[in-house]
Amino acid sequence: MHAIFPLFHWLNWFNLQRRTQWLVGVMLLLHLALGASLGLSVDEAHYALYAARPDWSYFDHPPLVGWVQLPLVALHAPVWMLRLLPELLWLGSALLAHALAERLAPPTLRQGCAGFWTLMALALAPLFHILGIGLLPDTLLMFFTLLTMRVTLELMQPSPPAPLKNLPLWITLGIALGLAGLSKYTAIFAALAVALCLFSAHGWRIVQQMGLWLALVIALLLVVPVAYWNYTHDWISFRYQVAHGSGGGWQGLHFLRFLVVQIVVYGALLFWGWKGTAPAHRALLAFFAIPFAVLAYLSGGGTSLPHWTAPAWMALLPFAGIGLATALKQGRYRLIATFATLQTGLTLVLITLLLTGGFPIITHTQGEGNDKAPSNPFADVYGWEEAGIRARTLAAQQNVSKIAVQNWTLASRIAWYARPLPVHVLNGGLADGLDQFTLWWGKLPAGSSALLVQWSQLLSPEPLPFAQCQLLETQTVTRLGHPLSEFRFYACHDYRP
Repeated sequence: MHAIFPLFHWLNWFNLQRRTQWLVGVMLLLHLALGASLGLSVDEAHYALYAARPDWSYFDHPPLVGWVQLPLVALHAPVWMLRLLPELLWLGSALLAHALAERLAPPTLRQGCAGFWTLMALALAPLFHILGIGLLPDTLLMFFTLLTMRVTLELMQPSPPAPLKNLPLWITLGIALGLAGLSKYTAIFAALAVALCLFSAHGWRIVQQMGLWLALVIALLLVVPVAYWNYTHDWISFRYQVAHGSGGGWQGLHFLRFLVVQIVVYGALLFWGWKGTAPAHRALLAFFAIPFAVLAYLSGGGTSLPHWTAPAWMALLPFAGIGLATALKQGRYRLIATFATLQTGLTLVLITLLLTGGFPIITHTQGEGNDKAPSNPFADVYGWEEAGIRARTLAAQQNVSKIAVQNWTLASRIAWYARPLPVHVLNGGLADGLDQFTLWWGKLPAGSSALLVQWSQLLSPEPLPFAQCQLLETQTVTRLGHPLSEFRFYACHDYRP
């Protein structure tokens, strides 16, 4: 029970000071409001489909992001209820970050001071709010990274006289690492950080700890489903991730753009994580440094996405809280207040644009976006439910049993809202001509008829690969009276790949 009760303590809402409870409560209410107001993003819909089609693993990610949604999806829960999962995970991550900050801080900064500024830095980081309402593999990995970090901190302390005393902590470490591995492949960075931290604290003596090997066995057993699935699918997931992560030729411009975007979406306040760190705890910065360094380098290939580094920044968060509390205690208010004001403004602008579909910055935009990026990214969470329902109705009217789209990002939303109809991606796959939809439903057979769905914000330049296509209708999506996008539905016959 020693492993359980500390976890309850770390996640105990009542351990927070009143002002910290208010801060977290306001953020939770904000996430609840956003979650109830916005449709599923492409990634959310994709992972909800995991739950609708359970498996040991999937083309692009391990299975946990789908498994945790299984009960809700089986009960046909509405979107706002699906959003409760990432909102609770955000809360869990916030409480773990607070507990870490209070544990790492010097005595003069405890009793809620370091913890409060940790959560303030979290609240003022724009992208963390997106991950607070959307269930992505990174949402899970943030929580398990912090849990792994917290357990590792305890295991870095001098070993007790009784070896069995730390056994529950080792078991917890193995479970946390295994669940991290079931969340996302980049969990390997957390495993490397654990190894570095334990070696820095204990040297080679750590390999004599039976608990270490027990933790390793538990972690490996938990990720067996991922290995088994990949073995039966020609290791396609690993091959895809290697190709996807490395991108094309390395360019310094891509790297610089990555750094600028990181500062904007996570905020400069997190850079205080390098200040006030005690020497005994500096090894824990590996939970940030290892994944960030690797992903920053890979960003030069041009394929990096901002949320990939979220678990790394979450690991830096407790140190940022300590650094901010230290600086404020020393009277350095002006610079911190400036950055806090800027981040507050960015966060409010982001939330406003999400709720308004881009208005007033982006107006009267219905496309035409290209096949990689919509002309209005804030239009991405509107209109899909109506389009999916309409696609299912039109398919029945046209007596066709298949839906076709030209891009996998369209497939995720349409397949979710038009289920159980199969959805086929026409413009090839993501790797070796495959994608998750090809694994589920195969390629569209030559000569087939299908209902083709196009979205004006994300059009493919290729001509329609059918002998005949008839436009059935156009559905315009509006927000606050402003047109955002159009869905076009075609009855297409005689597919010619």
